[in-house]
Amino acid sequence: MIEFSPMDLKQLQEKGISKEKVLDQIETFKEGIPFVRLEKAAIVSDGILKLSKAQEKKFVGKFEELKRLLSLLKFVPASGAASRMFKSLFNFLENYDPEGEDVDAYVDRLNDTDLKTFFKQIKKFPFYEIVQKRIENKSSSANDIKYRFVCEMLLKENLNYGFYPKGLLPFHNYGEFTSTPFEEHLKEAFSYAVINNNAKLHFTISEQHQSLFTQEFEAVGPRVSKATETEFEVTYSNQKPSTDTLAVTLENEPFVKDDGSLLFRPGGHGALIENLNEQNADIIFIKNIDNVVVPKYEAELANSKKVLAGLLLEVQQHAFAYADQLERNDINGEQLHEIKTFLENDLNVRFLESFSSFSIAEQLEILKDKINRPIRICGMVKNEGEPGGGPFWTRDANDHISLQIVESAQVDTSDESQMTILKNSTHFNPVDLVCGVRNFRGEKYNLLNYVDTKQGFITQKTEDGKALKALELPGLWNGAMAFWNTIFVEVPLNTFNPVKMVNDLLKPTHQVT
Repeated sequence: MIEFSPMDLKQLQEKGISKEKVLDQIETFKEGIPFVRLEKAAIVSDGILKLSKAQEKKFVGKFEELKRLLSLLKFVPASGAASRMFKSLFNFLENYDPEGEDVDAYVDRLNDTDLKTFFKQIKKFPFYEIVQKRIENKSSSANDIKYRFVCEMLLKENLNYGFYPKGLLPFHNYGEFTSTPFEEHLKEAFSYAVINNNAKLHFTISEQHQSLFTQEFEAVGPRVSKATETEFEVTYSNQKPSTDTLAVTLENEPFVKDDGSLLFRPGGHGALIENLNEQNADIIFIKNIDNVVVPKYEAELANSKKVLAGLLLEVQQHAFAYADQLERNDINGEQLHEIKTFLENDLNVRFLESFSSFSIAEQLEILKDKINRPIRICGMVKNEGEPGGGPFWTRDANDHISLQIVESAQVDTSDESQMTILKNSTHFNPVDLVCGVRNFRGEKYNLLNYVDTKQGFITQKTEDGKALKALELPGLWNGAMAFWNTIFVEVPLNTFNPVKMVNDLLKPTHQVT
């Protein structure tokens, strides 16, 4: 039995974490987290909807017709740091000797194609002129200019882009000004999430970056408001300290730091289910901070979002009517079958084979449970080799089959049959969600009731040179939404434009001209 000292208990109290929660986490480390069991890949006609142009037009019309009666919110996870974007450039600063080698020779010697592309197309980056103005007349050679350029971008005493949150970096160059992903999300909200000239957005950010985001909104908000004749209501939240997870030694003992305190680590993006749970709107659009486009692609993107929202409203209308009917116990055998068929065909719910052997009263309780859940419509793009999660049918320990977004790290790669299913996946998760979080009475669900706590991740890390095990909570769109009703829809590839590496800014979707 783990014994906590008074100092430990005080630390838990300050973070808002119960002793029981920590003990559960230690048990999770001891037991391990089982791999997700893939049943088959979700594909078009079997788990993924591919809508016709007529269907898309119908759903857009439905959304446009009903949205003025609804509350809309755009929820943007935006705490990601930009440091990973500049990995190859940080390596360059660390390993390149400006006194002893030519930059081009260094690039050729390492055969670093990313670095080669960066320098070759350097003038196309949105921050080129910003950096160039700061270093002009300071360099005597082309070689020195390249080195100074990267130093000016990344070093702490200069622009310090490596420290910045990704959402506040220059992404698009409009000539008179450059825009950040934050600004582009405001403009994007105008294109589909405006009611009565008002748009609401919520950004989850790191506490250390709060003032930077506030300054950015003060700087660009008036510009976007004037251009769109829209008032933007922007709110922020931080990942809660209570969602941090305990680190343990390789022997599953609490990891104690040199100062005697317990080591806690951020729980990953799955912790944001708590932030999402505090938002309340009829429709919540979820999209990552770095997935934005320049104006010429906005119409296709906005249309896609409206399609997903219209589909949500269509499905909700039927689900709410059936939920009300079930609540009133106004059901005969034929209607029971009708509701079950709706759940199977429209909400992808799968029932145990033993369902028909249950009493009518038991069947009705199961239907009530299945239909009274939050609904997520998830856009899926065709897999072009991007790393990350994908849509699958999975089977849990109780033989329940459901649609889930699964990361490759959740799959047993030593199991040949599981790897075959993984490789057969045709689509990729771009984090493009439209969520309905209210029930048929208009009451908001407690989203924490629909998390599969057994879908987290255990990873090995180090702290002060010592090995440890860390626990990540179930991902926001993975285990944190495992018990939602789920619909996957194929969306255009142009709606997925993340900037994972700096060179992604060279893609057409990020070039204004």
